[in-house]
Amino acid sequence: MSVGAKTAFNQYRNMQINTASPEKLVLMLYDGAIKNIRIAEEALGESRYSDANNALVKAQDIINELASSLDMSQEISANLYQLYDFVRRVLIEANIKKSSENLDPVKKILTDLRDAWAEVAKT
Repeated sequence: MSVGAKTAFNQYRNMQINTASPEKLVLMLYDGAIKNIRIAEEALGESRYSDANNALVKAQDIINELASSLDMSQEISANLYQLYDFVRRVLIEANIKKSSENLDPVKKILTDLRDAWAEVAKT
C-alpha cells in the first residue's frame, strides 16, 4: 500500500471511529479482536512469531479496552469481566507458548459475544 493510500485509509478509519455510535464501537472492538486472533493463528501456523506476537498483543489490548469499559454496577459486567480475563490469559499463554492450540474456543467466545451485542444494538 502506498503512503498516500495508507494515509487515506487511516483518515477513513478515524472518521468511522469518531462518528460511530457506542454500540458500533463495541462491535468494531469485537471484530478487531477476532481478526487479530485469526491473524495470530495463521502466523503461528507458519512460525512467523513476530507477526503472531503483534496480533496477539493487539487482541489483548482490545480485550483490555472492552474490560475497562464495563459498567461494574451492572450484574452482567462481573460475568463479562471474568470472560474477558479468561480470554486475556489464553492470549498471553498462546503468545508465550507460541501455540494456537487454545485460540479456537476464545474466538468462539468472542464471536458469540459479538453476535449477541449485534442483536442488542439492533433494538
